[in-house]
Amino acid sequence: MASTQCLLLLTFLSMLVSSYDRVDANLQPTAGTKDGSQQWGYVEVRPKAHMFWWYYRSPSRVDDPSNPWPIILWLQGGPGASGVGFGNFLEIGPLDLNLKPRNSTWLIKADLLFVDSPVATGFSYVEDENLVVKTDEEAATDLTTLLKALFNGNETLQKSPLFIVAESYGGKFAVTLGVSALRAIEAGELKLQLGGNRPVSGCFLSCDTNKKEHGRSFVPVDELLAKGINVTIYNGQVDLICATKGTEAWVNKLKAMHTTLQVPVDQPCVALQMVGSITRSPNTNSSF
Repeated sequence: MASTQCLLLLTFLSMLVSSYDRVDANLQPTAGTKDGSQQWGYVEVRPKAHMFWWYYRSPSRVDDPSNPWPIILWLQGGPGASGVGFGNFLEIGPLDLNLKPRNSTWLIKADLLFVDSPVATGFSYVEDENLVVKTDEEAATDLTTLLKALFNGNETLQKSPLFIVAESYGGKFAVTLGVSALRAIEAGELKLQLGGNRPVSGCFLSCDTNKKEHGRSFVPVDELLAKGINVTIYNGQVDLICATKGTEAWVNKLKAMHTTLQVPVDQPCVALQMVGSITRSPNTNSSF
């Protein structure tokens, strides 16, 4: 049964990827549905390094200038797991692995942007294996380049605050990308709102947020907080994979009951309510 589901999903994705047309001479070969509700394509983040992305526009969008509609960028863990595959079809996207509608999709509360990152993950690819990234910082640089390609020429996207949502090892990608994106914004190189200048979370992490680089402690969360970007962390209280004690080492107290490594899978309704609160989504409903 599982193999049949994977084959069906792979066939579906292959049809989508093979249908794109180059519409932007710079970086973006894109395609999409006729109604504009979905777009997908590649960004050449470095010469011969191509990152695949898939964007969903929510049918629940609410036009409220005082509370702009949010966009969620989902970063999968691993490292090396496919956000387009796992995060989208297994966890929070509009369709499940059987291509059936998901009642708890986060598309109810926000637009969704999935990427296969780092390059060589999922449908992202490199033309030379030496171009595969070796550090979280290199992965963040590639993701920042992708955001520049998608946001800088799109005024509609620029009006929506971007929330970086991550799972497991993706938490490391999230904070590193948050710092990289924030620096690009301050330098005038990236036109987007990182979570907005409001008491909401600009980066949304699940666990694994402490990191070591060359034997030295490196915590980019501090820089985000210093710049006014709030950070939300959720962690399973009895999670043995992403150990709670590791999170408690730098978070004084966390009350997240009955959660696990894959919260959107194991607690879908709770996760949907949580992400709606964190992003301050204008849509107060829990269904389309």
